[in-house]
Amino acid sequence: MRSASSPIPVFTSDDWDAFEEGLINVYGKIELPQYKGIGRKPLPKLVPFDDLKYVKVLKKKIKNYVVETIQRIVFGDPKEIFEMLGANSDGYIGTSYVERINLTIRTSLVRFVRKTMNFSKRMKMHTKAFDLFQAWYNFIKPHDSLKLRIDSGNRKWFQRTPAMAEGITDHIWSLKELLMFKTPVQ
Repeated sequence: MRSASSPIPVFTSDDWDAFEEGLINVYGKIELPQYKGIGRKPLPKLVPFDDLKYVKVLKKKIKNYVVETIQRIVFGDPKEIFEMLGANSDGYIGTSYVERINLTIRTSLVRFVRKTMNFSKRMKMHTKAFDLFQAWYNFIKPHDSLKLRIDSGNRKWFQRTPAMAEGITDHIWSLKELLMFKTPVQ
């Protein structure tokens, strides 16, 4: 979810530390700590942008029963995060934000199914498969939650993809169109 003031959305994840490091690598800046004149000069370090918003949400289980949901705001202003996520007045952020996308990925991309022989043997192929999944998910797959009511003749709904909702494209892409798309050189 994006705020009107920040182009960076709110990120939510479970308690896997690699997410935090990955977000800082993508949405971070190199900062040189001030030298105090004593000892070695400090090395530059990677710090998150001020408007990065990231929440860890995890379920504490005892004997396969969820007994507590723990949330920790890692980066960002809690008030802005709660507002953007539409959280309850008590500040509760449900695990549905994390679990829904995890389920979608596992059911759509066999490499993420648990305990399977279809795992990625090389990180390069794993990354390429995930990139293709993301393109399909955002440009080809219409989402029921994004459809618009139109009541035009026998059509009642206008289907949209996330890319259409963000204004990146004006139509649902075909797989052929996606695979034939030439990425601009930067």
